Amino acid sequence: MITAGVDIGAKYVKVVVLKDKQPISKVRGTVGFDVAKSALDAFEQALKGAGITRGDVERVFATGMGRKAVHLKPPINADEAVPEVVADAAGVIHVVPTARTVIDVGAEEGRGVKVDPTGKVKDFVINERCAAGAGTFVEAMARALEVPLEQMGPLSLKSQRTIPMNAQCTIFAESEVVSLIHAKVSKEDIARAIHDAMAGRIGSMVRRIGIEKDVVLVGGVGNNVGFVASLKRELGVDIIVPEGPEYISALGAALIASSKA
Repeated sequence: MITAGVDIGAKYVKVVVLKDKQPISKVRGTVGFDVAKSALDAFEQALKGAGITRGDVERVFATGMGRKAVHLKPPINADEAVPEVVADAAGVIHVVPTARTVIDVGAEEGRGVKVDPTGKVKDFVINERCAAGAGTFVEAMARALEVPLEQMGPLSLKSQRTIPMNAQCTIFAESEVVSLIHAKVSKEDIARAIHDAMAGRIGSMVRRIGIEKDVVLVGGVGNNVGFVASLKRELGVDIIVPEGPEYISALGAALIASSKA
């Protein structure tokens, strides 16, 4: 049985194709002005990578903030639209069966999900109003520091001290970063302060539903080693980051499609 999951986020589309619940192809593409076309481009690349056509895929489930763009709409014709927290839970419990708390941090949104041993959602919380709890916050701060985004995480790991960053709004935080630069604070210390501030926001959000081990971090920000270190300090627990954390929601959608096919 072949199924596919399409996760349409704010910046990227992720597609995972499964055969008998095992991945045979995965693709990440950029979301453009035409969300449906962006999803289709990534979907077709994933099918090509698997050496199959749309007719070979028994069911397609969509998730993410743009899921309605492809739900029951050609040419993808996704069979169902799955809430992000449900897809997160299904994907994480498949790769980390001991997971009980899932933290998903993407470009524009952060989520916390409590799951039971079967992957059922027990509770969840979403931070969708403040960029300080999402990946775009780090991107904006990287521009202010004039540091490539991919270097922000490794740079912050070189810091040996904690510097409070009081501003939670991105605009005010940029001003605070500029002030720190003028105060001759090192880029390493500022980078850590940025990740610590973001981890503080996410930590406060997740505590609202309670933190239970094992804690798993997914979403694109899971690839940022600096944020992972800051979140570990903030929560005081180990953080598990599965391989390809940005694909976990798409994987979850594909797995749910498999279970309902």
